[in-house]
Amino acid sequence: MTVDEQKLMAFVHRFVGDLGATMAAGGIVLGDRLGLYKALATAPALPQELAERTGTAPRYVEEWLRGQAAGGYVEYDPASGQYSLTPEQAFALTDPDGPIFAPGAFQLALGALRAAPQIESAFRTGSGMGWHEHHEDVFDGCERFFRPAYSANLVTAWIPALGGIEEKLRRGARVADVGCGHGASTALMAQAYPSSAFVGSDLHGGSIEHARKRALAGVRFEVAGAQNFGGGPYDLVTTFDALHDMGDPLGAARHVLSQLDGDGAWLIVEPAAGSTVAENLNPVGRAYYNFSTFLCVPSALSQEGGYSLGAQAGEEPIRRLVTDAGFTGFRRVGETPFNIAYEARP
Repeated sequence: MTVDEQKLMAFVHRFVGDLGATMAAGGIVLGDRLGLYKALATAPALPQELAERTGTAPRYVEEWLRGQAAGGYVEYDPASGQYSLTPEQAFALTDPDGPIFAPGAFQLALGALRAAPQIESAFRTGSGMGWHEHHEDVFDGCERFFRPAYSANLVTAWIPALGGIEEKLRRGARVADVGCGHGASTALMAQAYPSSAFVGSDLHGGSIEHARKRALAGVRFEVAGAQNFGGGPYDLVTTFDALHDMGDPLGAARHVLSQLDGDGAWLIVEPAAGSTVAENLNPVGRAYYNFSTFLCVPSALSQEGGYSLGAQAGEEPIRRLVTDAGFTGFRRVGETPFNIAYEARP
């Protein structure tokens, strides 16, 4: 085998970077859980000072800070020995309700990786792994990862882009949020449109139990799948980053249509993706393909139907699925670096 040394070293640099990032994920989750980022955002600090602010051990904090600085997650001043956060770092690392919250994404990733032995077995057998079989960090991390985008776009951009739907919601409409998880999306809509009634549903009983603790007026949560939720007709049905996790997405689409009012709408929010594999060979595609390998494909293959769109399906497969189900209208109504929102009409 002939190896180009320059290309080899370029690859070595890549894997060393990935190795550092993999280990850093644990440090980012610790920084969030121990309040280290929030405390550092208040003012620059020496390791001892940050340890005192957070009630943690100085030697651990010192090593943590060095690793964070090496990765570009905190700043280091060699002259003073102090560490600090830039406004941009603080923006992404300290506010779980902001438009970007990095620790939630890393919590989701670490939770997913706990399933490596089960996923290895699934590779050998072709079987699935149900959502309920994952570590609790998957459920909490999923909400904390996706909620910022929903907070920033759901009621400010995506719903207003649905022709006539926002007016109905303000007057009083009926909404089904299918695959709602912990109910973050349901809660955002209920708070914005208090005259409307909302039903959030999910196959995962643990997530529904968590969602019920939100205790919001006008909201009900139930354990149900996308192919059998009831209560229609609805003025709006929503699925947020859930369609690609379903084992029978066509059956789900047909059932959504059966539960919609004649002039209602289905808001479909899915991960951002291009129309070909080549278009998805980028940092966002890399993240989603790998999440999909551990979470989305196994979840779909564990269900009846045994079909999986995957997290990078792209627009055309979703369009075909929706039109094959009987919808006559389909269009893109919004996008972010991580999501694309579509509208389907009966």
